[in-house]
Amino acid sequence: MCVPTREHKVSAKHSYMRNENSKIKVGISVGDLNGIGCEVILKTFEDVRMMELCTPVIFASTRTISQQKNNLGMELTFHGIDSASRAIDGKINVVNVWKETPNISYGKETDEAGLYAIRSLKAAVGALKKGEVDILVTAPINKKNIQAEDFNFPGHTDYLAKELEGESLMFMVTDSLKVGLLTDHVAVKDVAHSITKKLIQNKVGIIEKSLKMDFGIRKPKIALLGINPHSGDNGVIGKEDDEVLKPTITEISNTGKLVYGPYAADSFFGSDNYRQFDAILAAYHDQGLIPFKTLSFGQGVNYTAGLSKVRTSPDHGTAYEIAGKGVADPGSFKEAIFTGIKIFKNREEYEDLTKNPLRKQKVRASR
Repeated sequence: MCVPTREHKVSAKHSYMRNENSKIKVGISVGDLNGIGCEVILKTFEDVRMMELCTPVIFASTRTISQQKNNLGMELTFHGIDSASRAIDGKINVVNVWKETPNISYGKETDEAGLYAIRSLKAAVGALKKGEVDILVTAPINKKNIQAEDFNFPGHTDYLAKELEGESLMFMVTDSLKVGLLTDHVAVKDVAHSITKKLIQNKVGIIEKSLKMDFGIRKPKIALLGINPHSGDNGVIGKEDDEVLKPTITEISNTGKLVYGPYAADSFFGSDNYRQFDAILAAYHDQGLIPFKTLSFGQGVNYTAGLSKVRTSPDHGTAYEIAGKGVADPGSFKEAIFTGIKIFKNREEYEDLTKNPLRKQKVRASR
């Protein structure tokens, strides 16, 4: 089981931005009740050391969490509250978003599970916007059963882009590998037409700012992967790379940003070329996520960069095939919490440094 380490814990040098006795409040949406979301959440906070790192605020109901806990044979105590603003440090806080007891059918895709997943998410995002929680960590949802008249989004990222300030970028991260996407939940047949000069400039700008502000990288190096096989082979296999991607990369590079490519995607990761860059920007979903999950599955984190608030999630889905069996690994969910806290602290420091040029100069001198 993954446990907090010195590498994960937030450095004491960042604590000047907050009261030293307060902990980061982590808002948690429970995802699909028929999946492994509640299991990985509860397993995460079975480790009492997690309570030293943060204050969890779960958006569901005490009845639902009790039912999940009992089904999984777990021993945990938690504190029921009617608002995230009443969360208490040192306790597993559960906001009662609903009073009824939903049916739980592990491993099944049901409309009811989708409904409660959205109720949990909306309540958590509302608390995040009010400042009642500091960061948001979302358990996996099913993109099909969440669809409704008042929720017509292909996933978390698109919904959060609407609710929070900024422009979103799906950013899969570990300490050693960071992969962003030019297009995320777009059908493969629509990818090439979706990639424009403006989109590339926008996504490069978001990923560069995130690397600086969220991960503390002063001068990030970014690689872009080609749209077509072999980046089009000089127009033999598609013209999009030559007509759109290459000239846009050149134009961006001329502004002083360290942006390179396009690189042929088939050999980029296998050759370890990715290790030369702080982040990689893939053209579409599977081009970026297949190598990322192959190299980092279970330890990776899905981070929504570019927004005014910090949101992370594990790198896996609902995992219906193992739901309710008690065998789900909470490693990626824990990493999502660690990463969210580190990003939150990095943002605090970045804001302080950019507001105080004199302090910034002193920090650079010390480095």
